[in-house]
Amino acid sequence: MSAHRNGNLSEMPLQEFVLEGFEGGPQTQALLFALFLALYMVDVLGNLTMIMLITLDARLHSPMYFFLKNLSFVDLCYSSVVYPKALANFLSSSKVITLGGCATQFFFFSMVGTTEAFLLAVMAYDRFVAICSPLRYPISMRPSVCACLVLGTYCGGFFNSILQTILTFSLPFCSSNHIDHFFCDVLPLFRLACADTTINELVMFGLCGLIIVGTILAILISYGYITGTILRMRSRGGRHKLFSTCGSHMTAVSIYYGTVFVMYAQPGAVESMEQGKVVSVFYTLIIPMLNPLIYSLRNKEVKDALQRLGQRHTAT
Repeated sequence: MSAHRNGNLSEMPLQEFVLEGFEGGPQTQALLFALFLALYMVDVLGNLTMIMLITLDARLHSPMYFFLKNLSFVDLCYSSVVYPKALANFLSSSKVITLGGCATQFFFFSMVGTTEAFLLAVMAYDRFVAICSPLRYPISMRPSVCACLVLGTYCGGFFNSILQTILTFSLPFCSSNHIDHFFCDVLPLFRLACADTTINELVMFGLCGLIIVGTILAILISYGYITGTILRMRSRGGRHKLFSTCGSHMTAVSIYYGTVFVMYAQPGAVESMEQGKVVSVFYTLIIPMLNPLIYSLRNKEVKDALQRLGQRHTAT
């Protein structure tokens, strides 16, 4: 990867990039704008509803819902880092983003993505303590501990993101400034580099692989103990309730890690940038949009809280 892909080896300091986005003429771009706007609005509405519901309903003031509220916030940030600019570009002929804007978008995108991976592992640990050690749960997961765990996820995301951003934007970019993507992601940026990106790729795949494998192991170990504890329960109702609650989390985990692993933890797994764009849509928009639905449709406490909120609104 030491040469520029377009065959132009001249180097010049770039001040802006062009996000090429998806292929297609004006009609296709207009249809894509309408589709992505609708999905983004559902995403924003769903996650804001979860945040508001958990904040306003005292019955949801527990560690599990504290983590879920932070997941909704991270999901909201995930999509909002990418799609306002992408939506504007669907209707624009220039599709320009400044170098600073690209670096800023890349930093926050990487940060919230890493934070979500750590947060999903923390949520699995919370369920492990709640189900396997219920008597110690109020002490083990007291508010100060929960706050520290969430802060740790954001710190982990920050440190990974700052390292990835420094390594990526310290590369010299060639005279072609066209990014074959709809946002500033690492793999399309590597394609514009004039220098050898081997070290950058090793660091990226190494860190992403370590984070993904580490958090997945934490989740699998937690749910291994959880499954054993649930199967030993005599009450069918209790087993069903716990499996339903944990099933929501495992559904979200499986979808998220599956797409991220394909994109970042396997060199060469995504054969083309067009395929990479489709995969990116899943973890930056579809999954953040689905998470509130997954947790609300399969969670009786959330559905009851929605009913109480609706009754309160109707009464006023």
